[in-house]
Amino acid sequence: MLLSSDIWVGALIRRVEIGGGFAVVARKGDPRAGAVLVKVLNRSDGSARLLAEATRGDGDRVWMEPVASREERELDAYVARAARIDPDVWVVEIEDKQGRHFLVEPVEKG
Repeated sequence: MLLSSDIWVGALIRRVEIGGGFAVVARKGDPRAGAVLVKVLNRSDGSARLLAEATRGDGDRVWMEPVASREERELDAYVARAARIDPDVWVVEIEDKQGRHFLVEPVEKG
């Protein structure tokens, strides 16, 4: 990320609010350089997705699903493991009726 993590997270939350969704910081990490995980909840069908920032081989930043599951409890278990490994990680939870992630960067299937 080019911006500090706290500013980037704030901008994401604002995009979600403008788009009609709901977002909350579920876990605060390092304000400057903490990695960010985005959990997207679709209450209309009960599914969930987890997205993590990654770097492609060409150096471009993208978002990918580190866990293939759509079960919220499995995603939460991944988040808990990630937080134990990296205490600076941020977690943003987004609730949207359409399951939108509101990320402007590319999102790829893992």
